[in-house]
Amino acid sequence: DVVAVLEAMKMENDVKTDRAGKVTEILISEGDTVEKGTVLMVIE
Repeated sequence: DVVAVLEAMKMENDVKTDRAGKVTEILISEGDTVEKGTVLMVIE
């Protein structure tokens, strides 16, 4: 399932998970710059 969409170089990229659960915490804000490997959210 797609849990987020990130924009990079004017392209939208789906962030997917293969685990069932509920997003309990979002660790970034809209407009933040993130690097590869950055934890974006907590899924329980």
